[in-house]
Amino acid sequence: MEKLNVGILGATGMVGQRFIALLENHPWFQVKVVAASGRSAGKTYAEAVEGRWKMDTPIPADVKVLVLRDVADVEGVTKDVDFVFSAVNMSKDEIKKIEEEYAKTETPVVSNNSAHRWTPDVPMVIPEINPQHLSVIEFQKKRLGTKRGFIAVKPNCSIQSYTPVLAAWKKFEPTEVIATTYQAISGAGKNFAEWPEMEGNIIPFISGEEEKSEKEPLRIFGHIENGEIVPADDIKISCQCIRVPVLYGHTAAVFVNLRQKPSKEELIEAMTSFKGLPQELELPSAPKQFIRYMEEDDRPQVTLDVNYERGFGVSIGRLREDSLFDWKFVGLSHNTVRGAAGGAVLCAELLTAQKYIEKK
Repeated sequence: MEKLNVGILGATGMVGQRFIALLENHPWFQVKVVAASGRSAGKTYAEAVEGRWKMDTPIPADVKVLVLRDVADVEGVTKDVDFVFSAVNMSKDEIKKIEEEYAKTETPVVSNNSAHRWTPDVPMVIPEINPQHLSVIEFQKKRLGTKRGFIAVKPNCSIQSYTPVLAAWKKFEPTEVIATTYQAISGAGKNFAEWPEMEGNIIPFISGEEEKSEKEPLRIFGHIENGEIVPADDIKISCQCIRVPVLYGHTAAVFVNLRQKPSKEELIEAMTSFKGLPQELELPSAPKQFIRYMEEDDRPQVTLDVNYERGFGVSIGRLREDSLFDWKFVGLSHNTVRGAAGGAVLCAELLTAQKYIEKK
């Protein structure tokens, strides 16, 4: 297939950089336009991120020379691309407004931002879990008055290390969940050089994170009614979110009650055999095995396991019975790959496979 031309909004930030690293040599997508705030516009990408490129791999040669556009120049950015990824750093209201402006130019927007996660006709998708929610796009297009322009979003990075397990255990009917997430500093867009006070430190507060972690899985498990996504109401989730001195990787300690009473072997089998449309369609970024279970007592570990399936997979360990809840386990996911840019790339691949995104 002819590659689709992609724009990246907010290309100089950490998630924007991760988009660029992930899209290097992508079989379907080609980065054609990079855009950022007005103060970076006019510089080459290499000039704009000099001294603050945070990825382990070098800047792709074809992106280095691209001249940054002003993200506010919606017409200028969209004339050269088939769709855009959004990772802009603005207020929620500004993001809502500018993403809709992009969509109204008939340019699909696949967003990493949280601004539209609760817009009733915007799908918030983990591709293996709720791809059916993409059908709400047709209602959104009617509201926006577009033929091909729309917004789709991916959920919060912190829920990726336990929500897939709840999806895999759906037939066992989870009713109550308590999760504590131990979240990497890159989730705040920083590394240790920029945030030295995080070295050897823990901060028991991440603004807005606990509400997102408790409510977003309910929307993912919800259903479409009258052109809107209605959150599930048959499961209750309580979360605490803690920032820890780790660069990449969100770990979750999770306690679950289930209506059914499966054995440990049945629970593990349900996780390890769980797959979705990305695996069936063999999408370029899809992990072969979405969830793996690790038998060792001391796994998963961030340093050993965060890059499982190139960061697109989820690692689970320490599944055991609990004295208060039915079961407890530990989960690990890569917060800037599966949890951020990679989750959006996989979502865009699914949207392309299902013809929501096509050549202009």
